[in-house]
Amino acid sequence: MTIRVLLADDQALLRSAFRVLVDSEPDMEVVGEASDGAEAVRMTKEQHADVVLMDIRMPGTDGLAATRMISADPELADVRVVILTTFEVDDYVVQSLRAGASGFLGKGSEPEELLTAIRTAAGGQALLSPAATTGLIARFLAQDPADDGDRDPARAERLDSLTGREREVLVQVAGGHSNDEIAERLEVSPLTVKTHVNRAMAKLGARDRAQLVVTAYESGLVRPRVE
Repeated sequence: MTIRVLLADDQALLRSAFRVLVDSEPDMEVVGEASDGAEAVRMTKEQHADVVLMDIRMPGTDGLAATRMISADPELADVRVVILTTFEVDDYVVQSLRAGASGFLGKGSEPEELLTAIRTAAGGQALLSPAATTGLIARFLAQDPADDGDRDPARAERLDSLTGREREVLVQVAGGHSNDEIAERLEVSPLTVKTHVNRAMAKLGARDRAQLVVTAYESGLVRPRVE
């Protein structure tokens, strides 16, 4: 299956570079380019994109608002948004993850990292390094003075629907561990872990593993640590 990619960035030169790279791969193609968030949302629908490479800072409707609109649209439930950022640690990145993005990628990443990110996001898996995403969220929440008061009670209540084993797996996912690593830690098979992850995602209304990480922190199940 060919992965349909939409490029959303206000820098035409950068979009052109991404297009050349993506179109050079046999399993993916660029189906459109957008220079602002509103155009990105519209083209995502029109072009039936699978993955959107989304810059955060764009004129008009920015990438954060566009990500939120895509995530909130039931017709776009299968679309994965990958946030492109100049900074590895950025408050806007965390807000984007909360808004429904599947993960983030630095604009200075190697070409192969970008291609891997697209394939990973299209497959619904944790984007690039789960530990990196987890560490970003942990640092952000640890610095939030309203940390305790900012917990989402609705998310916390949904945790009650999880079985004991599903909660265990969720904690491990939030720790940035892969299915194979979790299987080894809990002494079960990777397939069993995958089943628990999928059930937890369904019960918590999470689009992918990145959203499971966000839920684990915002519900208070996992506490952020300050390095």
